[in-house]
Parts: sequence; C-alpha cells; structure tokens
Amino acid sequence: SFQGLGEEGLKMLRHAADRYGLGVVTEVMDPRDVERVGQYADMLQIGTRSMQNFPLLREAGATRTPVLLKRGFSATVQEWLLAAEYVLLGGNENVVLCERGVRSFDVVTRNMLYLAVVPLLEEMTHLPVIVDPSHALGIARLVPPIAAASIVAGAHGLIIEVHPDPANAVSDGAQSLDCAQF
Repeated sequence: SFQGLGEEGLKMLRHAADRYGLGVVTEVMDPRDVERVGQYADMLQIGTRSMQNFPLLREAGATRTPVLLKRGFSATVQEWLLAAEYVLLGGNENVVLCERGVRSFDVVTRNMLYLAVVPLLEEMTHLPVIVDPSHALGIARLVPPIAAASIVAGAHGLIIEVHPDPANAVSDGAQSLDCAQF
C-alpha cells in the first residue's frame, strides 16, 4: 500500500548509494517518468504489473540505462521474452530478467516460483536471469532455502528483501529478512 516518496525518495536513494558505494535499482511505472528516474537510478526496474506496459518498455528501450524486467504474475515465458524484445528493439541491450513467481490456485505462498525457468532461459536467451524469492514467496523463513535453490538452478543473482526491523517495515515486512538472517 505504500506508494513511495516520489522524487524526494529518488534523491534519498541516490544519496545513500553514493555514500556507501552502491547502485540504485528502482521501479519506474510511467513512461513519462523514465527520464527523471534515470537521473537517479543506475538501473530501471519494470515491475510485474508493468511488464505489459508497452509504452513504458519502449521508453526504457530508448535509454541506455540497464533494465530489470520482472516477470508478470500471469505472464507466460514467451510473453516475458517478448516484453524484453520491446526494450531490446529500442536499442537498449542491457536487460536482466527477474523471475518472481506467477499466480496459482494455491495461496500457501504469495506466488508459485518457477525455478525450472532459470535453466530453460539459459537455453532460450542470452539475457541474464535473477530470482526474487522474497516477492515470490512472501514468507521470510522460506527465502534462504529457495535463494540457495535458485543459485543451484543457475540464477545469475538474487533480490533479497532485508530490513533491520521487519515487523515495523512500512511495506513487505513479512517477506523481509532481518540483518542477522541475511
């Protein structure tokens, strides 16, 4: 439900990243915001709900800022790869795919994480693939074993939610590891 802090939040991210030698990866949702977000971010994230926002994909493709493309929660692998093509066709070859699960009939976890897609994509595309077990599962205690399984499956990297006090996080506390767990 937390919608972020807009440009003030982008400034805060950039300041923290510069201070600690980190990169900024942040979500952009509107094609009109790509240029502004790109002024602060080292990588533009296209989230699951925006994976089929074709004007956004084209605008991100017109930049040279790397793009993290999360799989839509109801997208097939083919649809996901075609979404990546929108970015690539714009001239931006810096695309990373992120598996974060798809919706299923089973509600025991937030989504169904499809780890078989990691080695399959190795055969289907040249693009790197990372896995986001935090968002896929929505349950912090499941993140470490699934993160390990993701690496074994061949993932090039992981997104792990970490918060110093998950119980009091403004968003995503249930899926966040605390610092010691991380």
